[in-house]
Amino acid sequence: MNKLKQKLNDFNELVMFKHSIFSLPFIFIAMIVAANGWFGIKLFVLGILAALTARNFAMGFNRYMDRDIDALNPRTINRPNVDGRISASQMLLFTIGNALGFILVAYFVNDLALILSLPILFVIGSYSYFKRFSYLAHVILGVSLALAPIAGVVAVSETITFWSVLLSIGVMFWVAGFDLLYSLQDIEVDKQLGLHSIPSKFGVEKTMMLSKIFHALTVVFWLLFVIFSGSSYFAYLAVLISALMLSYEHYLVNKDFKKIDKAFFTVNGYLGIIFLILIIIDKFSKI
Repeated sequence: MNKLKQKLNDFNELVMFKHSIFSLPFIFIAMIVAANGWFGIKLFVLGILAALTARNFAMGFNRYMDRDIDALNPRTINRPNVDGRISASQMLLFTIGNALGFILVAYFVNDLALILSLPILFVIGSYSYFKRFSYLAHVILGVSLALAPIAGVVAVSETITFWSVLLSIGVMFWVAGFDLLYSLQDIEVDKQLGLHSIPSKFGVEKTMMLSKIFHALTVVFWLLFVIFSGSSYFAYLAVLISALMLSYEHYLVNKDFKKIDKAFFTVNGYLGIIFLILIIIDKFSKI
């Protein structure tokens, strides 16, 4: 029993289950807006399962592909994919299992979800390759998480709406922007290993400026989402608070690089939750 518990803890450390908080709120935001309220317990459960299996697949595949790189980075050398706690074959089985799980969940959602399941897996899996040959890796990560709102609206309405695309573009810039800040930690390692990242190519100042531009675009597209989705006061408040939180994130990083983790995980984690809560209030206050 203790061995099983330890193995589960190792897999938790491998894929960081708690970081699902970045995508889950925006899946449910899209589902709530598409349904104009509560979308049912079935889709609630399937939405959670889809988010978890998709993210576990992406993270498992990334850790499997990056085990050679992580072994050479002081920041990642103690990860389970490097220190032997989880073998390459176990990671591969975990990754395949979650991919199949995601497809199965999509099958129970609707036909369009099933059709899109393989392309979605392809996109979120491709991130692991991009940093080896392209500086667009940060944007690809953004695109991967931006698929969450698309998946949410497809689950409810079996279509892709204009407002969901605007919400997704906002998510893309949001994620790409904070990934730029997070990647500042690995500038020297990326240079040594020949990996492609915007910080290693263009330096700290230009990276931070680009991150600010991305986050400004985030606010713009989320504002457009609120306008075109027919949402009202609380949704506008969600955008305003998001803008303030993103500004605070940049304040933290500008002040002290040691606070990148706080800016990356804490601020962005709360941002998604607050956005979701305010969208819930906005929609249910009209019922």
